[in-house]
Amino acid sequence: MRALLDTHAFIWWVTDDTRLSSTARNIITHPENILFLSAASAWEIVIKVRLGKLSLPEPPETYIPSRLILNRFESLSIEMTHALQVVNLPALHQDPFDRILIAQSQVEKMPIITIDSKIVQYPVDVIW
Repeated sequence: MRALLDTHAFIWWVTDDTRLSSTARNIITHPENILFLSAASAWEIVIKVRLGKLSLPEPPETYIPSRLILNRFESLSIEMTHALQVVNLPALHQDPFDRILIAQSQVEKMPIITIDSKIVQYPVDVIW
Protein backbone atom coordinates (compact mmCIF):
# COMPACT_ATOMS: atom_id res chain seq x y z
CA MET A 1 0.00 0.00 0.00
CA ARG A 2 1.06 3.56 -0.68
CA ALA A 3 -0.18 6.29 1.68
CA LEU A 4 0.32 10.00 2.22
CA LEU A 5 1.10 11.27 5.71
CA ASP A 6 -0.70 14.40 6.82
CA THR A 7 1.71 16.83 8.48
CA HIS A 8 0.53 16.05 12.00
CA ALA A 9 0.74 12.29 11.36
CA PHE A 10 4.39 12.69 10.34
CA ILE A 11 5.19 14.82 13.39
CA TRP A 12 3.33 12.47 15.73
CA TRP A 13 5.15 9.45 14.28
CA VAL A 14 8.66 10.91 14.52
CA THR A 15 8.02 12.23 18.04
CA ASP A 16 6.29 9.03 19.22
CA ASP A 17 3.16 10.98 20.12
CA THR A 18 0.41 8.81 21.61
CA ARG A 19 -2.26 10.65 19.59
CA LEU A 20 -1.24 8.60 16.55
CA SER A 21 -3.74 5.74 16.28
CA SER A 22 -2.78 2.09 16.39
CA THR A 23 -4.19 1.70 12.86
CA ALA A 24 -1.89 4.45 11.59
CA ARG A 25 1.07 2.96 13.50
CA ASN A 26 0.43 -0.46 11.96
CA ILE A 27 0.33 0.97 8.46
CA ILE A 28 3.50 3.00 9.00
CA THR A 29 5.41 0.04 10.43
CA HIS A 30 4.26 -2.52 7.85
CA PRO A 31 7.41 -3.18 5.78
CA GLU A 32 5.59 -3.49 2.45
CA ASN A 33 3.87 -0.10 2.71
CA ILE A 34 5.37 2.99 1.11
CA LEU A 35 4.71 6.21 3.02
CA PHE A 36 5.04 9.66 1.50
CA LEU A 37 5.54 13.10 3.00
CA SER A 38 4.52 15.94 0.72
CA ALA A 39 6.79 18.89 0.07
CA ALA A 40 3.76 20.89 1.24
CA SER A 41 4.07 19.30 4.69
CA ALA A 42 7.75 20.21 4.87
CA TRP A 43 6.81 23.78 3.97
CA GLU A 44 4.07 23.80 6.63
CA ILE A 45 6.51 22.50 9.26
CA VAL A 46 9.07 25.17 8.40
CA ILE A 47 6.44 27.89 8.70
CA LYS A 48 5.21 26.57 12.06
CA VAL A 49 8.77 26.42 13.39
CA ARG A 50 9.47 29.99 12.22
CA LEU A 51 6.24 31.22 13.88
CA GLY A 52 7.11 29.46 17.14
CA LYS A 53 4.10 27.11 16.88
CA LEU A 54 6.27 23.99 16.62
CA SER A 55 9.54 23.08 18.27
CA LEU A 56 11.93 20.53 16.78
CA PRO A 57 15.12 19.13 18.32
CA GLU A 58 17.15 20.40 15.35
CA PRO A 59 16.60 22.80 12.43
CA PRO A 60 13.82 21.66 10.06
CA GLU A 61 16.18 21.61 7.08
CA THR A 62 18.13 18.77 8.73
CA TYR A 63 15.38 17.28 10.89
CA ILE A 64 12.87 16.56 8.12
CA PRO A 65 15.29 14.89 5.65
CA SER A 66 16.92 12.84 8.42
CA ARG A 67 13.53 11.57 9.61
CA LEU A 68 12.55 10.69 6.05
CA ILE A 69 15.69 8.56 5.72
CA LEU A 70 15.43 7.07 9.22
CA ASN A 71 11.81 6.00 8.65
CA ARG A 72 12.19 5.06 4.98
CA PHE A 73 9.55 7.63 3.98
CA GLU A 74 9.48 8.99 0.45
CA SER A 75 9.26 12.64 -0.48
CA LEU A 76 6.32 13.65 -2.68
CA SER A 77 6.95 16.71 -4.83
CA ILE A 78 4.16 19.05 -5.79
CA GLU A 79 3.53 18.55 -9.49
CA MET A 80 1.50 20.69 -11.87
CA THR A 81 -1.23 18.01 -11.93
CA HIS A 82 -1.52 18.27 -8.15
CA ALA A 83 -1.82 22.06 -8.21
CA LEU A 84 -4.39 21.98 -10.99
CA GLN A 85 -6.49 19.36 -9.17
CA VAL A 86 -7.15 21.93 -6.41
CA VAL A 87 -9.58 23.72 -8.73
CA ASN A 88 -11.85 20.66 -8.55
CA LEU A 89 -12.07 20.67 -4.75
CA PRO A 90 -15.16 22.10 -3.07
CA ALA A 91 -14.47 24.97 -0.68
CA LEU A 92 -14.90 22.86 2.46
CA HIS A 93 -11.44 23.52 3.81
CA GLN A 94 -9.54 26.78 3.40
CA ASP A 95 -6.11 25.56 4.59
CA PRO A 96 -3.91 25.61 1.45
CA PHE A 97 -1.58 22.91 2.81
CA ASP A 98 -4.44 20.50 3.40
CA ARG A 99 -6.01 21.33 0.05
CA ILE A 100 -2.82 20.40 -1.82
CA LEU A 101 -2.53 17.18 0.22
CA ILE A 102 -6.11 16.29 -0.74
CA ALA A 103 -5.31 17.00 -4.40
CA GLN A 104 -2.15 14.88 -4.21
CA SER A 105 -4.11 12.06 -2.61
CA GLN A 106 -6.66 12.17 -5.41
CA VAL A 107 -4.15 12.42 -8.27
CA GLU A 108 -1.82 9.78 -6.85
CA LYS A 109 -4.74 7.55 -5.78
CA MET A 110 -3.46 7.00 -2.28
CA PRO A 111 -5.12 7.42 1.11
CA ILE A 112 -4.15 10.12 3.60
CA ILE A 113 -3.21 9.22 7.15
CA THR A 114 -4.94 12.01 9.07
CA ILE A 115 -7.24 12.85 11.95
CA ASP A 116 -8.41 16.10 10.28
CA SER A 117 -12.22 16.10 10.29
CA LYS A 118 -12.34 18.54 7.38
CA ILE A 119 -10.26 16.30 5.11
CA VAL A 120 -12.66 13.39 5.60
CA GLN A 121 -15.39 15.51 3.97
CA TYR A 122 -13.59 15.24 0.62
CA PRO A 123 -13.69 12.31 -1.79
CA VAL A 124 -10.41 10.78 -0.56
CA ASP A 125 -9.61 7.64 1.34
CA VAL A 126 -8.63 8.47 4.91
CA ILE A 127 -6.86 6.24 7.37
CA TRP A 128 -7.05 6.91 11.05
